[in-house]
Amino acid sequence: MKNGRVYLTLQNGKRFVGQRIGSDGDVVGELVFTTGMTGYIETLTDPSYYGQIVAQTFPLIGNYGVIPQDYESTKTVVSAYIVREACEIPSNFRCEKTLDEYLKENGVIGVSGIDTRELTKIVREAGVMNAAITSAPLKNFEKLNSYKVKNAVDNVTCREVEYYGDPNGLKVAVWDFGAKENIIRELVNRGCYCVRIPSFFTDKQIMDLKPDGLMLTNGPGDPAENTGIIENLKRLAGKLPIFGICLGHQLFALAMGGKTKKMKYGHRGANQPVKNLETGRVYISSQNHGYEVLSSSLQNVGRLSYVNANDGTCEGFDYPQLNAYTVQFHPEACGGPRDAAFLFDKFISNIKDGKHNA
Repeated sequence: MKNGRVYLTLQNGKRFVGQRIGSDGDVVGELVFTTGMTGYIETLTDPSYYGQIVAQTFPLIGNYGVIPQDYESTKTVVSAYIVREACEIPSNFRCEKTLDEYLKENGVIGVSGIDTRELTKIVREAGVMNAAITSAPLKNFEKLNSYKVKNAVDNVTCREVEYYGDPNGLKVAVWDFGAKENIIRELVNRGCYCVRIPSFFTDKQIMDLKPDGLMLTNGPGDPAENTGIIENLKRLAGKLPIFGICLGHQLFALAMGGKTKKMKYGHRGANQPVKNLETGRVYISSQNHGYEVLSSSLQNVGRLSYVNANDGTCEGFDYPQLNAYTVQFHPEACGGPRDAAFLFDKFISNIKDGKHNA
């Protein structure tokens, strides 16, 4: 593992000195943190981290190595990766390479030896900000200050239609805004025939596939930027059962006339509590988002179904008249928690019940 000195400079002027891991070079991105104690492989391969420098709050990362079977996508889109300590000698019978080797192979710049506890406290107090990782102390802040994540969905979506599962199963159109592979796995495991479609497909192209249901996936960036998708969703609403996750939840809310806003530092990790408002039950969930739906903006089109037990933000919305429901959290979480996997069963039931409203 390379031990060259590297500098992490925050937009507020704070500077950290660490050791370089992974690829050479300098990079600018949006700095976020995630609190997962496990799942760093899934984090590195989650398309929702496009354009972001990801810091892990758990102090030791890489201890079970890198396992390709656990990837959530075929490539990593994180701008850079920050850890307190990178394990050089992982121990796991499924391990195929070290964290450092994975970062090098994928051209990802990494930093170890940073006080990630202090770094996280800064982001929690000041909010998400840009950061730069450089080989020499940063002197020109122009690029750092002007950086913004743009065209995120277009950069992570598939480019052509892909098929998964049993052709004799329920046909689900998986609208790929940066989908995690485990969403498709969960549907295939329930007997579905998944047709993965690019984000730039129109409502007509989707309906021409004659799907039984529509899955709106997770993805990166500002949801309001995706005006074309939102317009297509307006025309699709009510024509077939819909289930939205994360960005899909936000996009459907915008299509229904709702509003979203950027959060101070978002929810990223595998330990976010969400409360079902109908039953009062609290579930532990995996999350990765920096924007929230303002539930008050949707009062006349549906009902709030879940809220975050920590900060009260919207975690889910039901649209009974449209046979649609969406959640902000990840019920397909891999490797956990599995509390909300039943939401996929609900989607299958909605399809089978044939509750089409058009």
